[in-house]
Amino acid sequence: MAGKGTPATALLTKQKIAHVVHTYVHGAGQAYGTEAAEAMGVAPERVFKTLVADVDGVLTVGIVPVAGSLDLKALAAAVGGKRARMADVADAERATGYVAGGISPLGQRKRLRTVLDASAGNFDTVFCSGGRRGLEVELTPHDLAVAANATVAPISVR
Repeated sequence: MAGKGTPATALLTKQKIAHVVHTYVHGAGQAYGTEAAEAMGVAPERVFKTLVADVDGVLTVGIVPVAGSLDLKALAAAVGGKRARMADVADAERATGYVAGGISPLGQRKRLRTVLDASAGNFDTVFCSGGRRGLEVELTPHDLAVAANATVAPISVR
């Protein structure tokens, strides 16, 4: 299961949530999610990226497929907000305790409001960051939502 643990894998273990840890060699560049999908040979619709946005002054996490983009208006609506913009990278890293490209929706330093894109329900299992570049965890969409304390709503666009 977990080799070198992260707060994300520790949370899953503590909550006794079944998961599989996948590692791959992270190369140069910043298309982390797409890189993960290609390296693992998984459809990009099943690999979810963790994005941090500022919704009416409150940091909020959107978990969306790497094959799509975060719909900021939909994210704001899902949490009862009006306006959303992408958060500054430094703010996202400080709040989550992870570095960009390795931000996991699980085991964050500060519990942020979180929304999982409804498309996750189309799959038996999905992948999300395990807390560092080159580390992904595979689990059911239901377990991801539970572990991340996430609301499920349609928040991505292709």
